[in-house]
Amino acid sequence: MSRGGAGEYSRYCYREILPFTTMVVMECTNVGLNTLFKFATNRGMSRHVFIVYAYAIAAVVLLPSPFFSRRSRILPPLNSSIMLKILFLGIVGYTSQIMGYTGINYGSPTLASAMSNLAPAYTFVLAVIFRMEKVALSSTSSRAKIAGTIVSISGAFIVTFYKGQSISSTPSSPVSLHNSLQSSSQSNWMIGSLFLSVEYFLVPVWYIIQTHIMKEYPAELTIVFFYTSCVSFLAAVVGFFVEQDPSQWKIRPNVALASILCSGVFGCCINNAVHTWALHLRGPVYVAMFKPLSIAIAAAMGVIILGDTLYLGSIIGATIIAIGFYTVMWGKAKEEWGELDETTDLEISTPEKYPLLQSYRTEVAQKR
Repeated sequence: MSRGGAGEYSRYCYREILPFTTMVVMECTNVGLNTLFKFATNRGMSRHVFIVYAYAIAAVVLLPSPFFSRRSRILPPLNSSIMLKILFLGIVGYTSQIMGYTGINYGSPTLASAMSNLAPAYTFVLAVIFRMEKVALSSTSSRAKIAGTIVSISGAFIVTFYKGQSISSTPSSPVSLHNSLQSSSQSNWMIGSLFLSVEYFLVPVWYIIQTHIMKEYPAELTIVFFYTSCVSFLAAVVGFFVEQDPSQWKIRPNVALASILCSGVFGCCINNAVHTWALHLRGPVYVAMFKPLSIAIAAAMGVIILGDTLYLGSIIGATIIAIGFYTVMWGKAKEEWGELDETTDLEISTPEKYPLLQSYRTEVAQKR
């Protein structure tokens, strides 16, 4: 393979394969972390205390990142304007987190996975409003992105609300993912849905703010460090007034500690860093479109790890999600390739349409 071919393949892996793989892994991780959080809160852990400690752990892990970022690249000054935007990002992020964990507390991780499918629709609409996403109904790529978003969300709701016949079951199967929704009372389910819907409206807002910050200050780990520090501080201030019981702040070596450590390292630290990097590389719509996969991942993890029963609705819904997901990805790819083709055509046609300009460029180049 030539150097040019190797370089093209490396760029393809970096822009296509690596973001896809890491985002799928992060969705798997998030489903597991939500399940662990639910288990810990059932044992009495406070969600306010959880956010304080989890984000504090992430901030400690990322503490060296600002120094390494400064040494490895030339960055603009970290001025007050950027810090205010990071603070605003922290407020949005903290509000989103407290809404999400409250929703999981009232509902379940499965409900959270189902409601997360609102994120792509919210993101697509907000990205269009803020002119971060191009939409032209006459364009095939735009129609594909719109249709794919609708199909993905529809498939996710099919997984959640349509059970169908049992396909596989095991004797040790305790409770299926669908039964976990049914076990919650109707009122708690509605309250949880409300909190989660607010969370997944704030998630794309977080994506868009983060994307704007990355354009001004392209240092992923540094931004995530300041972001996690802000969230931990805000959560501590709120928790000081909300959690009056001192025993809630004492974490013992049990499932609560495991949940805090795992969420701090894999959720608040690695997950936020990966999302920030993916936002910088591919944009908010690409990142949000992985949310519908969480419900399919939750169903798969339930069967493989927990021995849950797999139902026909899960298969149908997961298939529809995959169709919608790849339809959007196809639309994004077609749009990018279309822009590349237009640029290439412009470069090729320049000497033909403007020979005097081309001869002038050649003359200048020879003089240099």
